[in-house]
Amino acid sequence: MMMNIKEFKKLPLLGILRGIEDAIVEPLVETIVLSGLKTIEITMNSYRATSLIQQVVDVADGRLSVGAGTVLTMKDLQDALDAGAGFIVMPVLVLDVVEYCAKNNIPIFPGALTPKEIYNAWVAGATMVKVFPAGCFGPQYFREVKGPFNDIELLACGGVNADTIEMFFACQVSAAAFGGSVFKKEWLKNGDFSNIRKAIETLISKIPTNVLS
Repeated sequence: MMMNIKEFKKLPLLGILRGIEDAIVEPLVETIVLSGLKTIEITMNSYRATSLIQQVVDVADGRLSVGAGTVLTMKDLQDALDAGAGFIVMPVLVLDVVEYCAKNNIPIFPGALTPKEIYNAWVAGATMVKVFPAGCFGPQYFREVKGPFNDIELLACGGVNADTIEMFFACQVSAAAFGGSVFKKEWLKNGDFSNIRKAIETLISKIPTNVLS
């Protein structure tokens, strides 16, 4: 099911899953749904990534928007779409992938860092530009970038956690992504889904109310 970008903007928070085991897909998906999160991606550099995407899509059964991350080639893109991915995320700008997605109305979040990279990604057809690694520069970087590029929508990725998420949104990001700060290896390994749920709920609770609509 293709991502509805208007719905995403109502809760602009993206969870990133990398390298999860088949055995925990069902309880993890149920935990994510119960937490209130609506959008997740599975990275294509995970073991058996396309199978994981298919499993998550099946278990979620329309309750989550499920996408593919770390898409770097047209083959990655096709494999992800065939598996049921409803949006595409990238760490960098790969022009042919972005142009294909833009032409075919597939939500696409290419990665960029410098102002020039951000501009090029937006012009290429990005739904939002994923600024990565955001944690290395901090929330204030987004306020500076939004000065000349006030119309470009930015997704913060890297360094987003319970201590920083409010500031990222205060500095005018359109959305934020998180991964290892919540989907901790030890929690996943031990099946500690209650802590995962609480951590996601905390992130959601700290998104400023004026952002949620």
